[in-house]
Amino acid sequence: MAYEVERAELARYLEGHKLKQTTQRDLILEAFLDAKGHITAEEVHQRVRAKSGSIGYTTVYRTLKLLVEAGLAQERHFGDGVARYEVENEHHDHLVCLSCGKIVEFECDVIEERQEEIAALHKFELMRHRHELYGHCESCRS
Repeated sequence: MAYEVERAELARYLEGHKLKQTTQRDLILEAFLDAKGHITAEEVHQRVRAKSGSIGYTTVYRTLKLLVEAGLAQERHFGDGVARYEVENEHHDHLVCLSCGKIVEFECDVIEERQEEIAALHKFELMRHRHELYGHCESCRS
């Protein structure tokens, strides 16, 4: 069964909060996980409606919020007023094009090490961070 671990994690969360496990929530979880990368609620809705036309946008939106609460998704905002969701996984940072909206994920050990040094210098216990760089991609600069 695809996404067995994620389904079990969602089921545990729902049970712990006295919420029902539904076919609609399963379809939304599957559409979200199939997306790979950053996806909006509208995009998830379009994918789910292709499989089951009866699922409304509000159900998709609320289920995405549940996925965030359950630790299966992260909600991201890149300054354009649109919430995007991505699978909660290993830490990474983002390059965001202000023209076309392209989002590039990257990892950099040097940045991570320097952040730790800066936090220690200021006697600050770092719990988490988000690193987003905004500019214009090569295509938009041409």
